[in-house]
Amino acid sequence: MTAYFDFSPTFLAELATADVARAFQEDVGAGDLTAGLVDPTLRAHARVLARESAVICGQPWAEAALRQMDPEVDISWLVPEGHRCHVDQVVLEIHGQARALLTAERTALNFLQLLSAVATKTSDYVQAISDVPGSQASIVDTRKTLPGLRLAQKYAVHIGGGLNHRLGLYDAVLIKENHIAAAGGVTAVLHKAALVAPQARFIEIEIETLAQLSEALDAGAGMVLLDNMGLSQLHEAVQLNAGRAILEVSGGVNLSTVCAIAATGVDRISIGTLTKDIKAVDFSMRFATEPL
Repeated sequence: MTAYFDFSPTFLAELATADVARAFQEDVGAGDLTAGLVDPTLRAHARVLARESAVICGQPWAEAALRQMDPEVDISWLVPEGHRCHVDQVVLEIHGQARALLTAERTALNFLQLLSAVATKTSDYVQAISDVPGSQASIVDTRKTLPGLRLAQKYAVHIGGGLNHRLGLYDAVLIKENHIAAAGGVTAVLHKAALVAPQARFIEIEIETLAQLSEALDAGAGMVLLDNMGLSQLHEAVQLNAGRAILEVSGGVNLSTVCAIAATGVDRISIGTLTKDIKAVDFSMRFATEPL
């Protein structure tokens, strides 16, 4: 399964502009009182430094923040989107109105630090399984995202080399334990899903036992989520499946376990911590009123 979200430059610019507008409403409100201390005619240079190695992500959001405050700002990226920077590397140089840069600084860095963190973590997982013999598994995200920033975080997963799962409850079906119980079992719920949600991008069912997997396959399941299975069960599940359905693994995945999971032969490994448990990348912006 390939990525399906529209990450074209036009869409990203519109998304970033909307996200940044909400962020400025939260942060700036009626005006930046502290920036009022600065001469409105003063211009400044600024540099953004990365204090740690990271995959750079979030340039459309950083640019939107800077341009909403100063439409004439000059922006020069020294590290392209999706490329890794090193410690203390200058990733961005800016020239514009000093007041505007001061007001935009925190919002621009907030987006850059969050999205770079997601891209970096995703890249770490992708690289970890890249050399696993015989594995073609993909790293996949989940719906465990920050409210209001789901598309931004899914874009960051994409930049980090991962795949995007469903966007929300409306575009695909993921049948979980309670759905199965409420609908009368694995076979019944799969048949019901095909009737009720023919427009779904995909229908996936979560199972917990090999017996459930067998039933799901017999019922025509095209995608199965193997929830919290041990390695021996995963090997058995892959053999039982024999390529009939896309097999996805969730639960208990971290950098110390992901290679062994990929080696079982599953197709996808979904990881909530790609977007949920994120340590922001450390960036800082340095100003000067004279050319740097």
